[in-house]
Amino acid sequence: MSLPRVASIESFSFVQDDQRSRRNSDVSVRARKLSFNPVPQQWDPPIVTEHTDGVGAFEVPKWKRVLQVGVTVLYCLFAAGIVFGYAAIKPVLKKEGAYRDVCREASGVVTEDTCVEIHLNLMFTVAAVATNVAALPIGAILDHYGPRVCGLLGAFFLAVGSLLMAFENKLPFDGLLFGYAFLALGGPFTYISSFQLSNAFPKNSGLVLALLTGAFDASSALFLVYRLIFERSGGTFGHRKFFLAYLAVPAVIVALQLLVLPAHSYKTIGELIEETEEPLPHHHQSTTHAADDQVDEHTALLQEDQQRHRDSVAAGLESLLGSNAKADRQAAREERKNSISGVWGVMHAASAWEQLRSPWFVLICLFTVIQMTRINYFVATIRPQYEAIFGSEREAVEINNFFDLALPLGGIISIPFIGAVLDRTSTVTVLAVLVTCATTIGVFGILPERWAAYTGVCLFVLYRPFYYTAVSDYSAKVFGFRTFGTVYGTIICLSGLFNFSQSGLDYLFHQTFHNDPVPVNLMLLSAGLAVGVVLVAYVAVKSRGIKRKMLEEEARAAMTYSIRI
Repeated sequence: MSLPRVASIESFSFVQDDQRSRRNSDVSVRARKLSFNPVPQQWDPPIVTEHTDGVGAFEVPKWKRVLQVGVTVLYCLFAAGIVFGYAAIKPVLKKEGAYRDVCREASGVVTEDTCVEIHLNLMFTVAAVATNVAALPIGAILDHYGPRVCGLLGAFFLAVGSLLMAFENKLPFDGLLFGYAFLALGGPFTYISSFQLSNAFPKNSGLVLALLTGAFDASSALFLVYRLIFERSGGTFGHRKFFLAYLAVPAVIVALQLLVLPAHSYKTIGELIEETEEPLPHHHQSTTHAADDQVDEHTALLQEDQQRHRDSVAAGLESLLGSNAKADRQAAREERKNSISGVWGVMHAASAWEQLRSPWFVLICLFTVIQMTRINYFVATIRPQYEAIFGSEREAVEINNFFDLALPLGGIISIPFIGAVLDRTSTVTVLAVLVTCATTIGVFGILPERWAAYTGVCLFVLYRPFYYTAVSDYSAKVFGFRTFGTVYGTIICLSGLFNFSQSGLDYLFHQTFHNDPVPVNLMLLSAGLAVGVVLVAYVAVKSRGIKRKMLEEEARAAMTYSIRI
């Protein structure tokens, strides 16, 4: 059972003094809704407007919060990032003749197989772009309408995408492309709106986020499971049957959103603390008229009600966080973590526009654009790349199958280690590791050796979640949470839009370089290395300057203290 929501009292009408009532109504605008009317003969009914400013975790029973986290992790496992299992479903779509009729009518500029490959890769490219670009509007919808609306929209997009994929050959437009794009939109709507559940268990918020992230990474295995079923059935369980069966997933999400999950986001600890510090309504000083006495009585009741609410929130905070000593230890750990990063707070005081114009943003944005393009391009073309490198379809299929299994497992295995690395090492070190890993993966990707191919795949599936998490960690530490949505959303949005370049890379791979993947990979490798080195060098120089400034300030403070003594 939740406490009463905050209410707005828009109009008060006093019989004896209408003008004074309008003045006194301002005192009560932010008052909590009372469960009774103190002066029923003198007041008009208050007009209540609903707010979406969240609910405290302590207001919801623990068993229900556990259930909410559990079912959310479960449906994220089936919906959050399924489109990134593209490498697994691509062979199924090829066997079922996807785009074959379109490519048969092509002008002959490319072969039929190459034409099908390019069309399928474009399908994935559009989906990858949609996933990233959607981050900006999803944030706005989540802020204004709450997680339930986001979850229902996600279910709607998943249902539409499934229907378009199932009946793609009966549609007058490219059902595969639009269907996969709608599936891509449904994923982030369900996934991003679930982040607020970390506030349901503040002491274990990292565990909740780790579970959600693991579900996102593991969801790419759904198409792998389907492909195995497809092969076992001898091709009788086609993609139409699969996507019609998949409609059960958005149906379950709708039911969970309406029956189990919260309509509004859980409040953060900071928001709850602000509630305990909110000033109480003031007494009206004049008592000349009876109406003033009634206002004073009402204000006193509001004070009592708000004081009870503050006491309730304080008690709830203690139940969520534990003793003050534990809270102090947690604060000390956070302070040490921020100090270790070497860049924490460097742009917190700047406006969003100043942050977006700074080298801190430009360099990480360029690096993210290149790396995200490399990641999605590799996912889309792993099989034809290794088929060209080894000259063997059988070996390419084996590597592709290994990748399909390793991709979700890598995301899950890397979760506990990512947090430890980000919390215990400086941002410069993290960026240097990212650049080194990206370069190493690129080198292994062009060597015609089986060990290099499998090692590169293993590094890739571990690097991918580490890279995405590191970029968000960098954004939070450098730019702060006040503008985090704008800055991080812009980075992901621009990176997503640049993924359209994959179509050009596909053309270079198949046509310009005659199915030789090495030149394209060398181009991406060189660009990523160049930007990465500049980024690491810039952050290293700036972090040394920040550290030197901090030491100088500490020295001045110590000198001032010694002089006073």
